[in-house]
Amino acid sequence: MSQQLEKVKELIELREKARMGGGQKGIDSQHAKGKYTARERINMLLDEGSFEEFDMFMTHRCTNFGMEKKTYLGDGVVTGYGTIAGRLVYVFAQDFTVIGGSLSETLAQKICKVMDMAMKNGAPCIGLNDSGGARIQEGVNALAGYSEIFERNILASGVVPQISAILGPCAGGAVYSPALTDFIIMSEGTSYMFLTGPAVVKQVTGETVTQEELGGATVHATKSGVAQFKAPTEEDAIATIRDLLSYLPQNNMEEPPYLPTEDPIDRKEDSLNEIIPDSPNAPYDMYEVIGAIVDDGKFLEVHKDYAKNIIVGFGRFGGTAVGIVANQPKYLAGVLDINASRKGARFVRFCDAFNIPVVTLVDVPGFLPGTQQEYGGIIVHGAKLLYAYGEATIPKVTVTLRKSYGGSHIVMSCKQLRGDINYAWPTANIAVMGAEGAVAVLYAKEIKAEEDPAKQKELAEAKKKEYNDLFCNPYNAAKYGYIDDVIEPRNTRFRIIRALEQLSTKKLSNPAKKHDNLPL
Repeated sequence: MSQQLEKVKELIELREKARMGGGQKGIDSQHAKGKYTARERINMLLDEGSFEEFDMFMTHRCTNFGMEKKTYLGDGVVTGYGTIAGRLVYVFAQDFTVIGGSLSETLAQKICKVMDMAMKNGAPCIGLNDSGGARIQEGVNALAGYSEIFERNILASGVVPQISAILGPCAGGAVYSPALTDFIIMSEGTSYMFLTGPAVVKQVTGETVTQEELGGATVHATKSGVAQFKAPTEEDAIATIRDLLSYLPQNNMEEPPYLPTEDPIDRKEDSLNEIIPDSPNAPYDMYEVIGAIVDDGKFLEVHKDYAKNIIVGFGRFGGTAVGIVANQPKYLAGVLDINASRKGARFVRFCDAFNIPVVTLVDVPGFLPGTQQEYGGIIVHGAKLLYAYGEATIPKVTVTLRKSYGGSHIVMSCKQLRGDINYAWPTANIAVMGAEGAVAVLYAKEIKAEEDPAKQKELAEAKKKEYNDLFCNPYNAAKYGYIDDVIEPRNTRFRIIRALEQLSTKKLSNPAKKHDNLPL
């Protein structure tokens, strides 16, 4: 055999060794936990045969605590690029079979290289997280490695989409990289995120809690709002990433992808003409409205199980990807609270950063009252939603279906927050407050002056009707130009699509500044 063939043979053997990660025993252990390996995950995520790997032969340089005897090619993370539906993406997948996927200086360098290339070439960056945290043997070098990654997350924010899948442990400082990205997807049963684990919690607070109770997928998808998606399996988590990317542009200089549809633009949905109940306090399901107006009824919801009184997610109108924000009358009457405000604000700001138009469906009775909300800072959190809509320069189309009262009317993409096209259904009530509250304020003395309770009730009802006729309709707002048109509900899809077509050439910029000071 010639020397060249021997060297080729050596290369093939080294590649095979690198692909084994921590070895067959580690791979078997990963499978026994119901988890895939880093390379298996990348193969599921990317188009077949598209993956090109970087830094397969990098190893750590640590000699502390006998680490010089524990070296593995690739050192605990697989990095590179490939395509999803033919579009370029960069990816890194932590390899738990190599020293628990712990982060070393070398491992951080590999991740940073991929992130730098994603920024340079304007493509999404996807991280598949499965790591025991910082590699303790490397001390401050491991911490410096995390810091380098965090800085890149920050600089890439709003430039290229960043998506994190949590498919195993993610604890301590490791949680901050996913937290700095745009979307987090967690797999149920096999993943968790927390700053301090159950043992430390027990030691410091005396509280006994399991890993799942402290930071499992359900906790972060329902209680903390840290995760935007939870998935029953790793396959579902990876399918969610592929689906999500179909709505997103490659970077902040591009428009979102267009997907042709056979769903007619002028399709009428007669059910919408009867969906609003006669009673102003009766609920209906906003998902039915969304499903009726988007292309092919397809809606990818974000933060589905968190702050259910507001709905956010992605759909398409006439092939154009849009973000949808909608109050949900079926949950807490669609009222805005701290969590709903944060959820809505974050989503609107993401859409604005990546040129994705926002369609807002309004049925909001107000902000949730009470000491819990006030002590929690509802003023500042509500201001986030207001700020997000007010600073957004993307096309904004708003449809008011029923209630739109007071401050909550303002924050839900009103005309004065630079809403481009503001429609209302004939059932819309746009006012400072509802009739009952208004009459109690405006006519309290007059009603109390009546000694007969029956006459008090009769006068109150008459004043409510008078107030309703004057203010609880869309025509008063339309009179001042705050509503561009009152539309027939069944034509909502057509009117939204026409509005988005008109706004496709919109140009608007904010005043020059170093950066804003969002109310945090």
